[in-house]
Amino acid sequence: MSVAPGPAASLHAPLALLPSGWARDVRIEIDPSGLFATVCPGGSAAGAERLAGPVVPAMPNVHSHAFQRAMAGLAEVAGSNDNNFWTWREQMYRTVSRLSPADIEAITAATYLDMLRTGYGAVAEFHYIHHTPDGAFYEDRAELSKRILAAASAVGIGLTLLPVFYAHGNFGGQEPAAAHRRFIHDVDGFERLMEALRPACAAAGTALGYAFHSLRAVTPAELTCLLAALSGEGPIHIHIAEQRKEVDDCLAWSGKRPVQWLLDEMPVDDRWCLIHATHINAEEVQRLAASRSVAGLCPTTEANLGDGIFPATAFRAAGGRFGIGSDSEVSLSVAEELRLLEYGQRLRDLGRVRLADIRTPSCGRAVLEAALAGGTQALRQPLGLIAAGAGASLVVLDGDHPMLAAAQGDAILDRWIFALGDRLVRDVMVAGTWRIRERHHPAEEAINRQFREALRRIR
Repeated sequence: MSVAPGPAASLHAPLALLPSGWARDVRIEIDPSGLFATVCPGGSAAGAERLAGPVVPAMPNVHSHAFQRAMAGLAEVAGSNDNNFWTWREQMYRTVSRLSPADIEAITAATYLDMLRTGYGAVAEFHYIHHTPDGAFYEDRAELSKRILAAASAVGIGLTLLPVFYAHGNFGGQEPAAAHRRFIHDVDGFERLMEALRPACAAAGTALGYAFHSLRAVTPAELTCLLAALSGEGPIHIHIAEQRKEVDDCLAWSGKRPVQWLLDEMPVDDRWCLIHATHINAEEVQRLAASRSVAGLCPTTEANLGDGIFPATAFRAAGGRFGIGSDSEVSLSVAEELRLLEYGQRLRDLGRVRLADIRTPSCGRAVLEAALAGGTQALRQPLGLIAAGAGASLVVLDGDHPMLAAAQGDAILDRWIFALGDRLVRDVMVAGTWRIRERHHPAEEAINRQFREALRRIR
């Protein structure tokens, strides 16, 4: 089935989640630039497209390595040594060594398509493969970044591109390994990459930020230099405190824990998104929350890699901001990411309904709205709200499903996230254009064929 996506102008939702709460008979007008022009509860349906179920904002994905979709499910075999993040990483390096530019574009497009199907409307691509397999520059040093731009354009998902600075193999400026050669830049080379990407991203309508791979991969001097040189860019993302070994190595290098070091030494503010931050103590929870930065949580990946459980209950109680990301792409599901975030807290605390509170007693609504707000901040795009002036990105849930038809208000979200999952996502709009209609994308056959061919090439 192929349904032309097309722009939309006037919509009528039987029920929609607005900033003020649930509203009935919501008439939505979309302007030609892809923003919500007006959003009017109790509006007329005359001349408008009638939507097939409850409407919620599309979710921003704060952390993606799209190429890792190619290896999803292939690192689930016991080896001769203890299986952990570091052994998984060797499988990832083998995948990286085999990818051509065409492979990266095909894999990314298929990954983004499946993100759309579950309710993501935009993605922050933490992109660290920049060079040929032997570490040389492509003739166009932005070649692989432009492949990401092309994939996002073909699929129609919103994109915040985050080229990653990666220079070293471990704390203290240690030499990178041979497996890192496709990632490595010096400061000057990275600045030149950013220069090449500014016009390309502007032409594609893509937000451009940048990322530091981790404190393992960058020295304090390089951090300081790039923050000064790229002061006009944003947002800024970084992997941090994902594994206990990383914390131990940072303590050995600096006498401080990774998040402690970053907050002490760098100007962390609301431009920053700290990915994982899994292993933080009580003081770091309070300081991270006070910094106004976003914690980028990736529960399915963190579970898959045995990373640990982020202290989300304490962080939320301290006023901390978080978003969700698909990271290693073992799951591309909004509902699964939110569900596992909550379930991790329950398993640790031996209790139920951990991330809701008296103000927002529905757990589904509490985690959804928090992730929408944090994700919008982390991507620096006008997303996450169905309101005039915001980007017109939304998800239509299947109003014909018996369990949804029998639900009201926040119970709709609780059933979607904790009981029904992706099967409820019917239609997805991004920036005023339908991308998924009746669960299908118009280019899905070609995208999946190219994905299949890429997987065969790198097998």
